[in-house]
Amino acid sequence: MDEALLRSLTPSVLAVMVRRGADFAAAEDAVQDALVEAIRVWPADTPRDPKGWLITTAWRKFLDATRADAARRRREDRVDEEPAPGPAPAADDTLRLYFLCAHPSLTPSSAVALTLRAVGGLTTRQIARAYLVPEATMAQRISRAKRTVSGVRFDRPGDVATVLRVLYLVFNEGYSGDVDLAAEAIRLTRQLAAAVDHPEAAGLLALMLLHHARRAARTAPDGSLVPLAEQDRGRWDTVAITEGIGILQAALARDRLGEFQAQAAVAALHADAPTAGETDWVQIVEWYDELTRLTDSPVVRLNRAVAVGEADGPRAGLAALAELDASLPRHTAVAAYLHERDGDPATAARLYAEAAHKAPDLAERDHLTRQAARLNSRRAR
Repeated sequence: MDEALLRSLTPSVLAVMVRRGADFAAAEDAVQDALVEAIRVWPADTPRDPKGWLITTAWRKFLDATRADAARRRREDRVDEEPAPGPAPAADDTLRLYFLCAHPSLTPSSAVALTLRAVGGLTTRQIARAYLVPEATMAQRISRAKRTVSGVRFDRPGDVATVLRVLYLVFNEGYSGDVDLAAEAIRLTRQLAAAVDHPEAAGLLALMLLHHARRAARTAPDGSLVPLAEQDRGRWDTVAITEGIGILQAALARDRLGEFQAQAAVAALHADAPTAGETDWVQIVEWYDELTRLTDSPVVRLNRAVAVGEADGPRAGLAALAELDASLPRHTAVAAYLHERDGDPATAARLYAEAAHKAPDLAERDHLTRQAARLNSRRAR
């Protein structure tokens, strides 16, 4: 059974159902029923036109459900409209699904879950495991999202920026359970970038590839975090880096700079440096200046303070940091790092310990605790 094929066909089959007039919730249920039928039938009798088979089966499932629902008997006249067996149309309406699943009426978490289900072809159980929540909880979240968008009709182009933001959220969830959400986000973003003429879609794809290329080197065998400066660059995926830089260069050449392209440019400068010491921090600061202009994000300003500390010295970095709200996530950790580089291990150790208590996850907390212990041990000698 080719699960990858089924997942790749799911969004286009669902899009055909919606285009033919089925409301989103009923269409999605029918497609899921068709996928179950495919898993049962295909191993013994694989169709010559898998997409056409899924469309025909899903449409029949939809009609069966429509007949069974007294409140929807008005749709029974569609029985005669069942498409004749044959090759499926070449048109791909998947892009409409991206916009539907990223509808502004949905919360970010619901948009991400619905995108993974409808466009990514993942099961509710897989999504729940990836988010480490009970399957029933995720089922309710997806069900509410489906009801929300069921009445939506497109009378104008969708917002690509919203779709990109949802895919970025998927990527940042990383990986857990039996689904690698980072890899899934790359697959979906690659699909979107091929479907739309938008430099930011290419920028996001480049950013994902460049970050994902470093994944193998981010953790030690014991699961502990490895900072960028200490990573074994020989473990970085050079194929992904080459592809990401190529995609980024093509996007930048269009002179329509956006947030994701600027972030990818920073990631490319890190990836292009043979060693941590050869990183072009001056140019990274310049890109963070562009990002600040584009987003005015406190997180971008925090990252810029780190880059300034590398390019112009820790005192300059601390001065940039002093302009930011101290309650900003990871502000204390950045302060600890810059104080250590400035030759103040006592303050750095105290700040590392403080940052550990604020850490968002266990791996980061352990890393910061080890940094504090390292400095305290060195001072005690």
